[in-house]
Amino acid sequence: MPRKTASDFPPAVLKLFDSYIHGIIGRREFLERAARFAVGGFTAAAMLESLKPDYALAEQVPRNDPRIHTQYLSYESPKGSGTVRGYFALPAHPQGKLPGVLVAHENRGLTPYIEDVARRLALAGFVAFAPDALTSVGGYPGNEEQAIKLFAGLDPAKRMEDFVAGAKYLEGRPECTGKIGAVGFCYGGGVVNMLAVRLPELAAAVPFYGQQPSAAETAHIKAPLLLHYAGLDQRIDAGWPAYEAALKAHGVRYQEYMYPGVQHGFHNDTTPRYDQAAATLAWSRTIEFLNKYLRS
Repeated sequence: MPRKTASDFPPAVLKLFDSYIHGIIGRREFLERAARFAVGGFTAAAMLESLKPDYALAEQVPRNDPRIHTQYLSYESPKGSGTVRGYFALPAHPQGKLPGVLVAHENRGLTPYIEDVARRLALAGFVAFAPDALTSVGGYPGNEEQAIKLFAGLDPAKRMEDFVAGAKYLEGRPECTGKIGAVGFCYGGGVVNMLAVRLPELAAAVPFYGQQPSAAETAHIKAPLLLHYAGLDQRIDAGWPAYEAALKAHGVRYQEYMYPGVQHGFHNDTTPRYDQAAATLAWSRTIEFLNKYLRS
């Protein structure tokens, strides 16, 4: 059966799905409102199932790839959840210390997709670390709906502190040069924006379709930013004009790319919202940006 893409779904259903996975509407409301777009056997329930991630598609870099070394590590987050677990990846045979990149996940914890992103960064010559904000509730449960519910039940302030502590942990790892950047997606894109606000030592920040900080918070950003936005993502894109104005007002270095005709989540290659052309281009720009600011 051919893999479905965003074009297989009515735009209104994609918009409903975005509201559903971000907790704006519940499963029942999604099914009721999507039912009017059902055609033949492609029912509202079938559409919902088809839009969920298929993590068998996520493995661009195999877990056992001999070119890299991976392991799970734990660190302390005293202002957050206490002890947090994360996924650590680096080249198998590094020639000395390497710059670090923190990977911030979406609103469902440390999924196979995020772990694969960490492995991609390791192949590109970085020390990558992806904390799991769901550690305190048992970690990513392997079920999307359950993961989203667990995530929504966490204290937002403590979640953020866990990522701040994770960045500092990565910065201090013996494999790392001490120069770090951050990459994040969806919720994690917002985390990366806030890490740029919170950490003056952050050397590069790459948020994918992330929630923007306030103008007052933006004044504290020192890191250069590479911002990726999806052209059809009305919810997140609405915050860009004010963010851009604040970045300009405070002299923050930034590059912004708006990818036309693609959905929120276009980099996530496990869902129909994935757009290969946009994702490939955005990732090549990301690696170029991280190399520029973390290796100099």
